[in-house]
Amino acid sequence: MLRKIMKGGHRKPSKSDGNDFGFGAPRNSGSGPANNVVVNHSSRAAPGPPSPHTGSTIVAPPPMNTVEPLPLFRDVPVSERQNLFLRKLQVCCFQFDFTDTLKSVREKEIKRQTLLELVDFIQSGSGKITENCQEEMIKMVSVNIFRCLPPASHENTGQVSSDPEEEEPYLEPSWPHLQLVYELLLRYVVSSDTDTKVAKRYIDHSFVLKLLDLFDSEDPREREYLKTILHRIYGKFMVHRPFIRKAINNIFYRFVYETERHSGIGELLEILGSIINGFALPMKEEHKLFLVRALIPLHKPKPISVYHQQLSYCITQFVEKDYKLADTVIRGLLKYWPLTNCQKEVLFLGELEEVLEATQSAEFQRSMVPLFRQIAHCLTSSHFQVAERALFLWNNEHIVSLIAQNRSVVLPIIFEALEKNIHGHWNQAVHGLTVNVRKMFLEMDTELFEECQRQYVEKKSRARDVEEQRELTWKRLAGVAAHRGGEDMVTV
Repeated sequence: MLRKIMKGGHRKPSKSDGNDFGFGAPRNSGSGPANNVVVNHSSRAAPGPPSPHTGSTIVAPPPMNTVEPLPLFRDVPVSERQNLFLRKLQVCCFQFDFTDTLKSVREKEIKRQTLLELVDFIQSGSGKITENCQEEMIKMVSVNIFRCLPPASHENTGQVSSDPEEEEPYLEPSWPHLQLVYELLLRYVVSSDTDTKVAKRYIDHSFVLKLLDLFDSEDPREREYLKTILHRIYGKFMVHRPFIRKAINNIFYRFVYETERHSGIGELLEILGSIINGFALPMKEEHKLFLVRALIPLHKPKPISVYHQQLSYCITQFVEKDYKLADTVIRGLLKYWPLTNCQKEVLFLGELEEVLEATQSAEFQRSMVPLFRQIAHCLTSSHFQVAERALFLWNNEHIVSLIAQNRSVVLPIIFEALEKNIHGHWNQAVHGLTVNVRKMFLEMDTELFEECQRQYVEKKSRARDVEEQRELTWKRLAGVAAHRGGEDMVTV
C-alpha cells in the first residue's frame, strides 16, 4: 500500500472515482463523453494560457458526445486529414468497462478500429502531423495508459511470502485497446518525422515518470511495450537521459530497502544493460556510484531469481567496460552472499564465473583470499548443486589460469575442503569432480600440493590430540566427582 501511495503522490481512487493521476476526463464505463481531457505536464509551459482548473481542451473540432465511426483518412482530402486526426483522437479518449465483455461492444470495436487507423497513419508517414495534433495525441495516450494499477495478488490475499515466480501473471482486460495505444506511442517516438525539439514539450519529465510507474504492471505484455518505448525515448531524447537514470535508481532503492516487490525490475535492467553497453570510457564517477549503490544491492532481495539473468548481464557489462571494477563487484557479491538459500547461492556462483571470466590478474589478486574462503565453504556444502556449481569453476580455462598463477595462495585455502569432500561427501558426482580438481592441483605444483597435504595431516593430528586431551579431562573430572560423591551432587 505504501508503494501505491508513493507512486505519483496520489491517493488510490475507488472504481467510481474518475480523476485518475491528475486527468480531468472522467472514466466512462459506457459511451459517454470524455471532455476537458487534461494532462498534468508540470515541466513544460502550455502553448496557450489554459485555466488552472480545467487545463487545455480540444478546441477544434467540437467535442463528440457519442462514439461514432469516422471516414477513413484516404477518403478525405489531404487538407482535412489533420482535422480528422483530431476527431479520431477524441473517439479514442472514451473509456470503457472491459470487465463486462457484453457492454458497449459496438463502441469498443469503433475505438479499436480508430486506434488501428491512427497507428497506420503515423507509421505510413503520409502526412507530418502538426504540433497541436501531437499535443492532443499525447493527451489521448495519457488518458488511456496512465491509470491506477489494480492491487497485486499478494495485496489482495495478504500472502507476502509467496514466490513471485509461481504467481499467475495478471492480464489487463483492456489490452485490445491498450496495446494499440502503446503501439501508437511507439510509432510516434521512433518516427523520423517526429521532431524531438517539439516532442519533448509533451514527452516531458512528468510523462516519463508516469511511464516508469507503469513498469509495476503485472501484465508482462504491457511491461514489454514499456521497455521498448522507454528505451527508444532514452535513445532519441538526450535531454531526458540523466533524469531517466536517476528515476530508475530511485525505483531500485525503494525495491531493495522498502518493498522487495516490483514487477518490472527485470525489464528496467534490460534497458540498463543496453545503456551500460554504450557508456564511454573513462567511465564517469556517476556510473560507478550507480553500480555500487543500486546494482550490487539488488543481490539482496529474496525474489532475485526473477531478474538475476538481467542483473548478471549488467554487472558483467561494467567489468568488461572497466576491468578495474572487478574487485568492487566480487567484494559486493561476497557482501550479499546468501547464508541459507541454496538456490540463490547457485545463482551467485554462476554470476561469479561470468565476472571472473572478465577479471584480470591484478584485480583477482586483490580479492582472492576472501573469495576462495567463500568458495571453500561452497565446496563442502551438503547441497550437492552448490558444491557441484563451485567445482565447475575449474572447467573455465581463464579461471584456472588465474588460479594457477596464484596457486600458492589459493590451494592452502581450499585444500581442506577438497579433502573433506573426498573422504566424506555423500554425492558421488561431487566426489568425482573433487578428485579431478585435486588431481589438477597435483599436476600444477607437486611440491606445493605435498606441503599442503603435510600441513593438513599435522592439523588433523593436532585436532585428534586436542580431542583426546579433552576426553581425558572430562574423564578426570567425572572421576573426581564420583570420588567425592554426595547426595547433593547431580551428574548428567
